[in-house]
Amino acid sequence: MSEHISKKGGFFSKFSPKTNFFLGLGGALGVFFVAGFFVLLSVILDSDGKIANIVNGGKPAVVAPREQNPSDVPTPDEIKLAEVTKSDWVKGDRKAKISIVEFSDTECPFCKRFHPTMQRVVDEYGGDVNWIYRHFPLTSIHSKAPKEAEATECAGELGGNDAFWNYLDRLFEITPTNNGLDMAQLPEIAEYIGLNKGKFEKCLNSGKYAQKVKDQARQAQEAGGRGTPHSVVVTPDGQMIPLSGAVPFEQIKSVIDPLL
Repeated sequence: MSEHISKKGGFFSKFSPKTNFFLGLGGALGVFFVAGFFVLLSVILDSDGKIANIVNGGKPAVVAPREQNPSDVPTPDEIKLAEVTKSDWVKGDRKAKISIVEFSDTECPFCKRFHPTMQRVVDEYGGDVNWIYRHFPLTSIHSKAPKEAEATECAGELGGNDAFWNYLDRLFEITPTNNGLDMAQLPEIAEYIGLNKGKFEKCLNSGKYAQKVKDQARQAQEAGGRGTPHSVVVTPDGQMIPLSGAVPFEQIKSVIDPLL
């Protein structure tokens, strides 16, 4: 029987015991690495899904390019939020108990979706909640967004707080997002809301608000922003609660109601 096996025992019978040992070891290692690869891949995919749900509340957001964001996202206790000043644009009562500071990109489709949600928040909560808008253009994917942000600033310069919000509302209303807005429409929006088109174009062409837009984008990162929209709820006692993504009204309400 043993002689029969040595002659017809298959592939490995052709080699010495030492060679067979190394062939077997190599095969085992190959199976191990292949199996390990698929296990690791499944873990990564699963963790990505969990991260998306935690960061965005299950809602999509435009993710900022890696070079614009630190790898270590601040926790709520570590959020650095620049003080609200007269240069900020505020919708609602400036003395409201709660402020929601939104960092937004005018070419972000999820910011466009979130805009009516914030309008509803201010309308329904009256003088208890205000909305502070700050710029966070994701320049690597939305090259037009910085200039559009400057355009809103020019509208505010020429027409005050109401003109800023009216311009922003109209811009979000007509932009197809994702860098789709025709820049020739920026002066048209100004004229549409009742501003002097010539003065608006002069302001926009000057680039006088470019630095403000850049500064606020940096502030967004310090506030924990890794994508847009990114918002921070400031409570009556000064605590800060981050909201990332186009979260629905009901989720914002669940944060606000216990604070009032």
